[in-house]
Amino acid sequence: MAINLQKGQRIDLTKSNPGLSKIIVGLGWDPAQQTSGGGFLSSLFGGGNTPNIDCDASVLMLDANGKLTRKQDLIYFGNLRSTCGSVIHSGDNLTGEGEGDDEQIFVTLNMIPQNIHRLVFVVNIYDCIRRKQDFGLIQNAFIRIVNGADMKELIRYNLSDDYAGKTTLIVGEIYRYNGEWKFAAIGEGTNDTSLSEIVKRYM
Repeated sequence: MAINLQKGQRIDLTKSNPGLSKIIVGLGWDPAQQTSGGGFLSSLFGGGNTPNIDCDASVLMLDANGKLTRKQDLIYFGNLRSTCGSVIHSGDNLTGEGEGDDEQIFVTLNMIPQNIHRLVFVVNIYDCIRRKQDFGLIQNAFIRIVNGADMKELIRYNLSDDYAGKTTLIVGEIYRYNGEWKFAAIGEGTNDTSLSEIVKRYM
């Protein structure tokens, strides 16, 4: 049975799961159902529908000082695979519609280079300024970690805070600690409006 975490909680990954190497980090979200007072005509011409929101999941591979030292260590829809092959992105999901994970990151823990100490998982809204969108339009956001060997869910963190007005979520991170890997549920909303702005936090 998966362990459900609350914001700020930390948990062992490898220490409590000996032999764990391949994991799938699933991230998901749904557009919040929008209501309109326009009645029949409004619904006929699009009112009351869910907005088309393009959320993008990314991974920052950071060194011991919490810095992103190479652009190749940013894994996102424009760079789906780390040079070492330890982190692979499933590709872009443009709407967030449907059940289950919207985007997945495949991580092989024992292949992560020794100079990388943290994998930070973030989700931002593409073109949020022009589209006038924020995470108040998103519901049911989560991150989960699945054992790649048997596909059993190990950890789930549901992001239940009110993120209205926020355009980026720092969802969680996997990090080294005393030779083992741990996971931290972060759930921090920011006003970064693009991936390049997020990256500046870690330069």
